[in-house]
Order: sequence, then structure tokens, then C-alpha cells
Amino acid sequence: MEGQDEVSAREQHFHSQVRESTICFLLFAILYVVSYFIITRYKRKSDEQEDEDAVVNRISLFLSTFTLAVSAGAVLLLPFSIISNEILLAFPQNYYIQWLNGSLIHGLWNLASLFSNLCLFVLMPFAFFFLESEGFAGLKKGIRARVLETLVMLLLLALLILGMVWVASALIDSDAASMESLYDLWEFYLPYLYSCISLMGCLLLLLCTPVGLSRMFTVMGQLLVKPAILEDLDEQIYMITLEEEALQRRLHGLSSSVEFNIMELEQELENVKTLKTKLERRKKASAWERNLVYPAVMVLLLIETSISVLLVACNILCLLVDETAMPKGTRGPGIGSASLSTFGFVGAALEIILIFYLMVSSVVGFYSLRFFGNFTPKKDDTTMTKIIGNCVSILVLSSALPVMSRTLGLSL
Repeated sequence: MEGQDEVSAREQHFHSQVRESTICFLLFAILYVVSYFIITRYKRKSDEQEDEDAVVNRISLFLSTFTLAVSAGAVLLLPFSIISNEILLAFPQNYYIQWLNGSLIHGLWNLASLFSNLCLFVLMPFAFFFLESEGFAGLKKGIRARVLETLVMLLLLALLILGMVWVASALIDSDAASMESLYDLWEFYLPYLYSCISLMGCLLLLLCTPVGLSRMFTVMGQLLVKPAILEDLDEQIYMITLEEEALQRRLHGLSSSVEFNIMELEQELENVKTLKTKLERRKKASAWERNLVYPAVMVLLLIETSISVLLVACNILCLLVDETAMPKGTRGPGIGSASLSTFGFVGAALEIILIFYLMVSSVVGFYSLRFFGNFTPKKDDTTMTKIIGNCVSILVLSSALPVMSRTLGLSL
């Protein structure tokens, strides 16, 4: 009987491992396909020739897609964990959701941490250096020469980062034991380095999120159709049409020798056409879209921003008054043991909405900063170098999202 029980336990463990691996693979495959379509939408269209640069671009594209999929998985894991916990609380004995357990959630978090380290320290530096490499002088040009140069650059970068972390650790803590622990790359060095990256991500989130919260109203105002209050759209379209015709006549009347004036007029004509398209879209919009959707979205944004600020303020007061409210590093109750929110399922749904709102606001704020404004992707006109930079930025922001959400009280 004991032998049969042992075999049965091993079979259950094997089946659970196969089930978890299958679920992880399917989820990642979906994220990878979505990420591929997103990147190809913004990637600059190049020639279809099968030359060396095309192969390098294709490899960098696959690595960037992998990184973006990992970033999306890291962002979705926190809401997925909250939803899973509430579902297990609501249906604890349901046969069809037995696959949704703590082992799967913890495995997903471990895989997200592992792949985040892999993308941040290996894949993305490799993609960048591989894209910029040409091969060492004196060697035969080709893929092998570029791979060799990329590997050498990665080795030098690893030595540089190791030295920087060693110096930082020596300045902070000069204990010999802490210095020797840096030799343990897998158990201490990589988690320590990833924690530093998460800290940088938290600082970046703290910088980008307030800017994004203020910019969200402007961005949504550009995407939605505003109500036409005290405006005559027909008159505006008529005036912009006359201006467009005047620019076209001036453009056709200029000689080809005046190149500068032609380029300036073409740019002005393009701006006029864009404004005319927006006015025509506002005119064609239905009454409910103009008078209901826009005010509703603005009120919803105002409510979400107010709730976010209120939760952050309450959490800061709790941290100042009660030391036990500080985030703990120890594990709490397992998945399905207790609700993560005081208000149950409604509170969990509110937390998920606020987490997504926080992430979207941080991304909007990131691209609104003057220093990162050049990173903004453009449809069909974004180079692979900018795509790699965007993937790294989103990965850093996503790695810091769970830490910041827990610290600010957005994940109770």
C-alpha cells in the first residue's frame, strides 16, 4: 500500500508539472504572438532581400518580441494572482479550477523573474550589440564575425557591471562576508543586481507616474471626439478646405528650383490635411459619441486618479503611524486562503483596475518626459535600435510595478 501511495503521489506530481508547463507555454505563446504583431506594426519596413543585415534584424526582432512578451507577462501576473485568489475563495471545491493553485502562481512568478533577468542582462544587450556589430578587423565578414564581436562585447559588459556592483557593495557595506557573497552569481549576485534594477524602475515610476496622470486627460482628449459646444464645424471645414486649395495652388505655381519653399509648403499642406481629417471625424461622429463617451471617460479618469491619490495618501499615513503596516518580505497566506482586499471581490476588482491605470499612466508619463521623448515609437517608422530601447524601458517599468503597487498601497 505504501508503494502504491508513493507511485500515486509521484504520478500526481508528474501530471501537475506537465499541466503547469503546458499552461505556462500556452500563456507565453499568446503573449508572444500579440507582442510580435505590436512590434511589426511599429517596425520600419525594410527590403525583403535575404542579406546579412536582414538576418541580423530578424534575430533582433525575435529577441525584442520575447522581451516584450516577458514584460507583458510581468505586468499581468499581479492582476492574475489577485483574480486567481478571489476565484479560489469563491469556488474552493470546483473541479474545473483545480489547476489554478498556488504552485502554478509561484511557478509563473519564478519564470517571470528568471526570464526578466535573462532578457535584461543577456538577450537585450546581445540584440543591441549584434545589431551594431560589423565584425573585427582582419576577420572574414559575416554572421560568425558579428556573433564573435557581440560575445566579446557582452563579456566586457559583464565584467564592467560586476566591477560596478562590487565597488557599490564595498562603499555601502565593507564586510568581508558581503564581498565574498558576490562570488555566488546565481544565489546572490543576480538577485541583488535585479533588485537594483527594480529600485531604478521604482524611481522611474515615481518620476513618470505623476506626469502620466496629468497627461492622461490630454491623451484621451486627443483620441476621443470632443463635444461641439459653441462651434460651427461646417464653417471650420470650409475654411480649412480653402486654405488647403490655396496651398496647393501655391505649391503648383512654384518652380522646382525653389526646393526649400516647396518642402516647407508640403509640410504645411500635410498639417492642414491632418487638421481637416480630425474636423471631418468630429463631424461624422454620432451625438452619443460626442456628448456621452467623452464626458464619461473624463469623469472615469478623474475618479480613478482621485482614488489612486487617496489610497496612496492613506497608505503613507499608515506607514507613518503604524510600523506593522510596512511591507514584509515574508510570505503571507497561500493562494485561496484569504482575500487580498478588505472589500472582497469588489476591492480586488478595484485594485486590478488601479494597477492597470498605474501602468498605463507610467508609460504615458515615460514618453512625455523630454529626455525619453525620442523613444516614442511611430507606426511603420521605428528603427530596431529604438524598439530595443523601448522593450528594455518597458521591462524595467514592469519589474518595478509589483514593488511600487505594494509599497504605495495600491495592492492591499
